[in-house]
Amino acid sequence: MILFPAIDLKDGFCVRLLQGEMSQVTVFNKDPADQARRFAGVGCTWLHVVDLDGACTGQPVNATAVEEIIAAVDIPVQLGGGIRDLARIALWLDKGVQRVILGTVALHDPDLTRTACRLFPGKIAISLDTRAHRIAVAGWTETTSVTAVELALRFEDVGVAAVIHTNIDRDGVMAGPDLTAVTDLARNISIPVIIAGGIASLEDLQAILTIARSFPKLKGVIIGRALYSGRLDLRQALSVLADTENTHNS
Repeated sequence: MILFPAIDLKDGFCVRLLQGEMSQVTVFNKDPADQARRFAGVGCTWLHVVDLDGACTGQPVNATAVEEIIAAVDIPVQLGGGIRDLARIALWLDKGVQRVILGTVALHDPDLTRTACRLFPGKIAISLDTRAHRIAVAGWTETTSVTAVELALRFEDVGVAAVIHTNIDRDGVMAGPDLTAVTDLARNISIPVIIAGGIASLEDLQAILTIARSFPKLKGVIIGRALYSGRLDLRQALSVLADTENTHNS
């Protein structure tokens, strides 16, 4: 299972929000490229990057910081936030992003999303961000009546690389992941699943790995505040996932 350390960008800085509230922001590193190098140096094999300002405005705001991150490391980057047309998707892929994450546009323009999956096979992920078990978009400012499973099922047959489920209510509070929601998602779709929101301990990782034994399509975890605050040791987390992978392969 892949551990994706999160680099959320606001005003050019590496930050974390509390339950998705842009007013509840903590700056952890004013140099996102430096943060990317630190994660890569410990042994991370992917980075999860989000342009928070772009998610709210619908246009890229932290493009310079993203480009600096891409230039700073040799590991793949998945990027979301304000990417809502084919030209922007193509541009970021051309700049070196390995995977583009679509959220708002996946809900509001499914035809564009399907076209993107066809034009860029294996390069498109769908963001399933939920508040009170319903999809939230536009930088988590708009909550809908659609569930994560309902939205994911709309893209079952188009070649989506992964769906990324974030429980916004748990994001940044380090209260543990929403295991019920991720199990429901993994049970009902065939697309690879990445989980985010609330992961804060090695016990949380072990609980997710237990689910993954029954649902192998559960492929990754995104961790943010727990790493920045030091509550979860990144090397230990990577070791737990590596040991489990080795056990499965033996």
